[in-house]
Amino acid sequence: MVSSSAEHRVTFPLLKAQWLCQTFVHWPYEPAVVQSALPPGLSADLYDDAAWVSFTPFLMSHVRPPGPSAAPRATFPETNLRTYVRLEDGTDALWFFSLEVSSALMLTARLAGAPYHLGDLSLRTRGDGSITYTGVRRGGTPSYHLTVRPGPALVPDGRDIWLTSRWRAVTRRAGRLWQTPVEHEPWPLSTAREDGLEQSLTQAAGLPPPDGTPVLHFSPGVRRVRLGAPRPVARPRLHGSS
Repeated sequence: MVSSSAEHRVTFPLLKAQWLCQTFVHWPYEPAVVQSALPPGLSADLYDDAAWVSFTPFLMSHVRPPGPSAAPRATFPETNLRTYVRLEDGTDALWFFSLEVSSALMLTARLAGAPYHLGDLSLRTRGDGSITYTGVRRGGTPSYHLTVRPGPALVPDGRDIWLTSRWRAVTRRAGRLWQTPVEHEPWPLSTAREDGLEQSLTQAAGLPPPDGTPVLHFSPGVRRVRLGAPRPVARPRLHGSS
């Protein structure tokens, strides 16, 4: 079962940050469609017999390496398109189809296979409480435009936790899978209403446009994010091997 609380401590983080003003837009997909977009060694994780793809724009804030509190801190928008997977040993994780970012700082994560793309991104809050996220990848495509209105706080049920809480991300580099641990406090979640969404990130990832009714969540964010060092995913031992 997926837990709302971190499954592990990240004692020696490579990066600290805050993830603020985050919206989650989740679409159900046919499992075979998502499975066909995954690399070997990963299987689509299912909830209610569906695979899920999530579009998640947010503000990456106070990004800094570990060390003295006086270290420089960067703040910039980020948006990811992700799905939920299982490793061959059954461990749950996130797989990112793409990560859009407005700061070249995060491009170093490409060394571990994270699919970061530079773009022009913005996040605007309005007096009526609505939030608008926009972005376009360098080169002019893909792009997105989303306006949401956060609603009342909710007590997360099993599906809410399953769709928002994962404690490792998996990437692929040099023919191997790598996993990066993450630790933060549980997400404080609210309902949200979508007031307009256009996006071409799913098509750019090789997925068909979503046609199911999306599930939305909003969170004001988490402020104690610790990202650990990527490490290779252990290959399963074959029966009879020593």
